[in-house]
Amino acid sequence: MTVLPVTIWGEPVLHRRASEVEVFDDELRTLIADMFETNDAANAVGLAAPQVGVGRRIFVYKYPNDDGVPEQGVLVNPVLTLSKVSGALPDPDEDVEGCLSFPGEHYPLQRAEWVRVQGFDGHGNPIDFEATGWFARVMQHEYDHLDGKLYVNRLVDRYAKKAMKQAKKQGWGVPGLTWMPGVDPDPFGHDH
Repeated sequence: MTVLPVTIWGEPVLHRRASEVEVFDDELRTLIADMFETNDAANAVGLAAPQVGVGRRIFVYKYPNDDGVPEQGVLVNPVLTLSKVSGALPDPDEDVEGCLSFPGEHYPLQRAEWVRVQGFDGHGNPIDFEATGWFARVMQHEYDHLDGKLYVNRLVDRYAKKAMKQAKKQGWGVPGLTWMPGVDPDPFGHDH
């Protein structure tokens, strides 16, 4: 298995809709294994294929949950059904997200508290479960990547301005920027 470089805000694959997986073959399963490896190396809760430069509708997750769902899994060609998202402002302590492709930053974002997740595993077997709370948030965050959205695209104005200012300061927003989990310093400061 291989740890893959993670693309950063501005890489075109992050900003366009990923295409459906049509063939469940060894190549797909190798990509999924590499994504699990990369997710682990990055100490992350989830990773979508566009984040490793692949425009396919796949994401992996690793998140202990109270929904009776395995702690680690993959979704290929997922479909999400959401509960209503509260119109209230996100709580700056409770609702904060980060993203490997917008490394080192955190911003508050309101999400649906419940989501039904349907899709397939790496062998084409159907998957169908419900996720709540933070696990639901992880599902929504990763799914957004498949539609060319990062969580910073959903922020309320105040935080959106801060995020774009930070992107500019870091020199992001251009193609070709990546970082290597397990090699480069962890942008979120997790200890290994």
